[in-house]
Amino acid sequence: MSPTSENPVIAGVLLAAGGGRRLGGRPKALLRHRGRPLVEHAVRTLRDGGCGPLHVVLGAAAEEVRARADLSGCAVTDNPEWEEGMGSSLRSGLGSLAGTGADAALVLLVDQPGIGAQAVARVRSAYRSRSSLAAASYDGERGHPVLFGADLWADIAGTAVGDQGARAYLGAHRDAITLVECSDVAQAYDIDRAEDLTHLE
Repeated sequence: MSPTSENPVIAGVLLAAGGGRRLGGRPKALLRHRGRPLVEHAVRTLRDGGCGPLHVVLGAAAEEVRARADLSGCAVTDNPEWEEGMGSSLRSGLGSLAGTGADAALVLLVDQPGIGAQAVARVRSAYRSRSSLAAASYDGERGHPVLFGADLWADIAGTAVGDQGARAYLGAHRDAITLVECSDVAQAYDIDRAEDLTHLE
């Protein structure tokens, strides 16, 4: 067994570029949760789940997010094409890992505060090699976070368009995905609409 497989570098990639169109244009990264911007909670989730280095992709109101949120210890990337959808942010996030030596990327979305460090740690532990592909599942349904081995990044970036993120790639490689059940430790709701704001404290 190689040293890499014994102690892999699993980077955390947080996609936090969304403009919150269905929330009246309130950038999701800056929504308040337990007194702080939502982006900070997501960063802590990745860190506490054992990921590092941590890379954050911003888009909507990026300067304001940098000013108001504590992103210390993170590599922050601005995605100028964030309005194209999640695909462009995923490409930016994976691209920011070039040269870091990371063996895999664990991708988390900023608007899913019900997913905590336990779920991240479970999916992280599914890493086996630089061609690993794993995802959290909730009662058997694939969700986030998702782990992509470094050998897959170029192919994933090549299919990440529009608001689909990695959905096309994951659909085409369904049989290769290790599903990690997380419904006992996490809730996979999204903060997409005004009624979803009740999930925030």
